[in-house]
Amino acid sequence: MSTVLDIRDVRKVYRSGVRPVVAVAGVSLTVEGGQFVAAMGASGAGKTTLLHLAGGLDVPDAGRVIIEGADLTAMPDRRRARFRRDRLGVVFQGFNLLPTLTARENVALPLMIAGLRRAEIDERTDRMLAQVQLEHRADHRPQALSGGEQQRVAIARALLNDPALILADEPTGNLDSRNAESIWRLLRHLCAEKGTAVLMVTHEAGAASYADRVVVLHDGRIAGEFSPEAQGDAAAVSARYQELGG
Repeated sequence: MSTVLDIRDVRKVYRSGVRPVVAVAGVSLTVEGGQFVAAMGASGAGKTTLLHLAGGLDVPDAGRVIIEGADLTAMPDRRRARFRRDRLGVVFQGFNLLPTLTARENVALPLMIAGLRRAEIDERTDRMLAQVQLEHRADHRPQALSGGEQQRVAIARALLNDPALILADEPTGNLDSRNAESIWRLLRHLCAEKGTAVLMVTHEAGAASYADRVVVLHDGRIAGEFSPEAQGDAAAVSARYQELGG
């Protein structure tokens, strides 16, 4: 598999207070196609900032972020936003679904805004719902769906543009353990079956156990990384995480 995400020595400093805060201090990281990478770290370790930099939601003070050979750090804001829309999928902890729309309508909304033909919208929307195994719930509104089902709708929406990279920011933070595990398995399935690259930030050892690689962040730097030995073995991941200073 080729490299999808190439983060090269990025640095981000926030200067909103009296003293500057170094959020990311020279991080380099690559993610290959079909690879599931989890970034773990305590609050303030820099993992969410790193995710935002990886997706072009923020711009580093130094370093480069390259996705599929395109340098996001060299792009003007409008072009970077268009690239993010066309090649990236983003999944947040909150589901960000409109309560008055059905699951199908929530997924279809970006295509409707883009002005695509109805037939194409329906075909792509139904295909994405099938990929997340939710076609039987397509006509239900969010309040009639479980938390796990709502997150599957959000993932289906993120898959609409057939992204090279999915960025997931604590995607199961609002879910119970059973629904959370279904989302971790789904992300892993997308990597294996579609060759999609996934970068997920999480504080949950259980979530990280489903990744191919776990990168541990501490004070804005990579303290180390490891490969989980068994899916679902949260205890082993937690132990390795602690060894690396997490």
